[in-house]
Order: sequence, then structure tokens, then C-alpha cells
Amino acid sequence: MHERHAHASDLPRFAGWWGHDQDTRFRMGPNFQPMAGAEGWQLSNPPIMALAPLRASLEIFAAAGIEHLRKKSILLTGYLEFLLDQARSDKFTLITPRDPERRGAQLSIRIQQNGRAVLDRLIAEGILCDWREPDILRAAPIPLYSTFGDVHRFADRFLTALG
Repeated sequence: MHERHAHASDLPRFAGWWGHDQDTRFRMGPNFQPMAGAEGWQLSNPPIMALAPLRASLEIFAAAGIEHLRKKSILLTGYLEFLLDQARSDKFTLITPRDPERRGAQLSIRIQQNGRAVLDRLIAEGILCDWREPDILRAAPIPLYSTFGDVHRFADRFLTALG
């Protein structure tokens, strides 16, 4: 890409996920903010070399069986939902649909105060979650390898981190 076009954000383009500014991409704002340079012209397709290792993982998913994984996913998220409901806390709200057929393999939790501090504490304890501004923590027990013990540990650490 010629340098005179590399930083021109006003040119027509196919705006894609990988070209969106990394610092603001997960805020899901209404406007596309391109990265500087040629990176800002990337589309939504991941690079082919990043996809190559995924081919081997497809064999693992096939061996486990997608129907089995979905059943376990529903059980894991249902168990997490149960544990969080038992806490009866006004410090968070589950915003994911209660009907398991209307949700994926994660629960979205709105944290009333200090959500980033809760996330940071979980990360410090080796628990990885997803964060969506301004106040949503997404917990995703992965059915391929997460256990019910993992879910219980998360709920315990999450509630402790809330204070």
C-alpha cells in the first residue's frame, strides 16, 4: 500500500474486524476506527497461517462429538447459573438468557461496581474471562476441557473478588 493511502481513514474501504483499532475494537461502537497503516485495510478473515493449526483441532472436536459438547455446555452454564443465583447478590446481574437454547457456552455478568478490578483479580488467580465495556464480564466454561470443579472454583473466586 502506498504511504499516501496508508493513513487516509476517509477513503472507501471494506471495514473488517482485523482492521479495527485494537484498543477500541471490543467496545463495539457504531463507527469503524481503522488501525494506522496497511493493517487498517484488513478484513474480517483471519490470516491463513493462523488458521492452519485449527485444522488439527477439528479432529478433536469430531472425536468428542458436537452433540455431546453442546449437552455438556448446557450443563456447565446451567451449573454456573445455579451457583451465582444461590449468591443472591445485588453486586451483579446475569444478563444472558435463562433459556439454555437461547445462549451459547458463556454467561454474561453485569458487575455493578469495580468490574475491572474483579476481572484483574480473577486473572491474577489464573482464571481467564472476557471483558466488554463498560461493565460486562463473560465467563465461558469450555465443554471440551472444563470440569464442574472448574465452574465451582470460578463461582467461588468470582464471589470472593466481588467482596
